[in-house]
Amino acid sequence: MSDVRRLLVVEDEPDVREVLVAYLRRDGHAVIATGDGAHAWQLFTAERPDLVLLDVRLPQVDGFELLRRIRERGDVPVIMVTARDEDIDTVLGLRMGADDYVVKPFNPAEVAARVAAVLRRANRSTVAPGRIALGRLTVDLVGTQALVDGRPVPLTASEYRLLVVLATHPRQTMTRSQLRVAALPGSAALDRVVDAHLTNLRRKLTDAGVPADLIGTARGLGYRLTPPDPAR
Repeated sequence: MSDVRRLLVVEDEPDVREVLVAYLRRDGHAVIATGDGAHAWQLFTAERPDLVLLDVRLPQVDGFELLRRIRERGDVPVIMVTARDEDIDTVLGLRMGADDYVVKPFNPAEVAARVAAVLRRANRSTVAPGRIALGRLTVDLVGTQALVDGRPVPLTASEYRLLVVLATHPRQTMTRSQLRVAALPGSAALDRVVDAHLTNLRRKLTDAGVPADLIGTARGLGYRLTPPDPAR
């Protein structure tokens, strides 16, 4: 199997787009690029990229709408690009399922490194065999998926890895820093990024029928997964 990854760069500033494409191709990736949101959706559906580097501000169709459509199709890693360090853009993108984010102006070499880190997380298979049963929820460590009543829950790679860390440390309070190091290696993520991913994870599990108290918040400390009582 080829190690070449197909990347889609969606950036409406031509100079920035060209630099990003050059750096990513230098790293051995196959890169397609566009500056238009509508064209980006056409490329995504036709090319099925392994990762999308997605600017928030785009003509025709903006980055948030593209992210929503991408998440409806699956868990392809997405790194959002924001024009300035605005919490509203960052948090909204993460809550919608983005795996990471970068803020303009940025060093293109740093962006390339962030892309490599997200690809490693998305493609790394866990070494632990078997499954973890948590009531109606099963964490399949071989198939790298979460199942509720046998049906897959559409988690992103970051959400799945956070679930694995919590599920393999039941009843143990994990700090945000511990979760970030274990589940998001190579990321420059802040605590709010971990919070956003956990919010998405809990919402998806709850929507699938998992009790809302499976993953609890230890105020001022972090998060804890408490397995359901088998007698319940």
